[in-house]
Amino acid sequence: MSQARPNTETFEYGGATVQLVDAVTLLAAARVNPVELLRRSAWPAPVQRVDLTVAADGANHVFTARIAAGEEPMSTERMRRLVLGNDPIGLLLSKRIAAGDPVATRIVDGVGTAAAAAYRKLGLDRPTGPAAEREPGVLADAAVGLQASVTYEESGSVARLEALVPRDEVGPEHLRAFVTLTLQAVLELTEPDALRGRTYVVSRESVQKTPVTTQAVTLDMVGGLADVVAELRQVAVSFRHPEAMARWGARRPQGILMYGPPGTGKTMLSRALANEIGADFREIRTPEILDKWLGGSERNIKQIFRDARRYRVPTLMLFDEFDSIVSYAGAGGDAASQALNAVAGIFKQEMNDLIEANPNVLVVATTNFPGRVDESLIRSGRFDIKVSVPKPDETARAEIFRKMVRSLITVHETPGFRMFADDLDFGALGVASTGMTGADIKEVLRRVQLSKAMQDARAGGAEPITQEELLTAVRALRGAP
Repeated sequence: MSQARPNTETFEYGGATVQLVDAVTLLAAARVNPVELLRRSAWPAPVQRVDLTVAADGANHVFTARIAAGEEPMSTERMRRLVLGNDPIGLLLSKRIAAGDPVATRIVDGVGTAAAAAYRKLGLDRPTGPAAEREPGVLADAAVGLQASVTYEESGSVARLEALVPRDEVGPEHLRAFVTLTLQAVLELTEPDALRGRTYVVSRESVQKTPVTTQAVTLDMVGGLADVVAELRQVAVSFRHPEAMARWGARRPQGILMYGPPGTGKTMLSRALANEIGADFREIRTPEILDKWLGGSERNIKQIFRDARRYRVPTLMLFDEFDSIVSYAGAGGDAASQALNAVAGIFKQEMNDLIEANPNVLVVATTNFPGRVDESLIRSGRFDIKVSVPKPDETARAEIFRKMVRSLITVHETPGFRMFADDLDFGALGVASTGMTGADIKEVLRRVQLSKAMQDARAGGAEPITQEELLTAVRALRGAP
């Protein structure tokens, strides 16, 4: 029997309520891939962000927390905001910059750069954050014997905690202790009562009480694709930390090709990656490019990339059903083939230097038919990463059921109302749904939810969804007796 509802431990520290969700599962997952926690939480000033990560390193579990506090570095972007201000002229210039006006951008950036130079000359760029005068030290939890080293970056605005626990000894109590030490470090940078009344959820998965829309999906919500999610997380990390990339002279991937059968979640993964990065999502569909008039398709693709070079915020550009745009490039001598060849040729040229022209842009292309895409178009340097998104296997299907059911429970269950019965067996559902994709499993749940809603509407109530009802819906969708 599988547990539909997660094990949750609740405790308090510094006036804050902390919910530790499925700590055992979280620690087990960290043996395979690093697990990020707390990244989207809200913190009291001057703390701006806390990244807490659990990972496996040889014989140890490594707990790491990075607490960013203090003033924002005096970058050109910050100077631009200061130069523009909130007066009517500043708002007008902001709109023109957002629209890609090169003249307004040069004027404001020129003023910002000059101001930043004066700022440095006056010595105002020296560390002034809460950690500026602090020395490295140690925080400890004597009850579980956990010690965390504390260091501070040169900027004085970032504190870093790290603790090691032998992987054969690690348990939920160590995670709880490290979370407590992290909150203690936060309080040292803020006020004694700064956390009072706040709630923090420490979970491997996103926990939210509002229905999850397609636009709001995150990588935490993706089930059954651990390897794919791990690779996309690496891309997100490289995108979010350009300073580390620059320090090592590394170049993050410019393009990602995702391929696999229909319904496996390629578009959803693209949206989740955009949300992981904190990027705008721009989906380009075939009708936006292909034009029946001679030369129209070529002009459209040029305009799309011309716009991309002007984006001033991180943006993920998705070319969905990529093969329909550039399929069979190089084949045939008719007018249609020549048009596709021309579009593919321009696409190649535009991708060659996109990341140098605008490092804010990441290109993702998806296709159900990778064999239809010209290999030269998706070579490394244009599309550096090729990700196969397969149909889920038995274990993956069980994981998809588990995540979808838990999400529904989190959003819809209230005191006195239970949406699912306690007899759910996700392993059995994974076996019964052989050949199904994530989209099929979502449809199974939709059908059962609709059936229960109709019962409730007619009879004024309905029993929770049972294992047998889910199995019946699975068999119906598969067309099995």
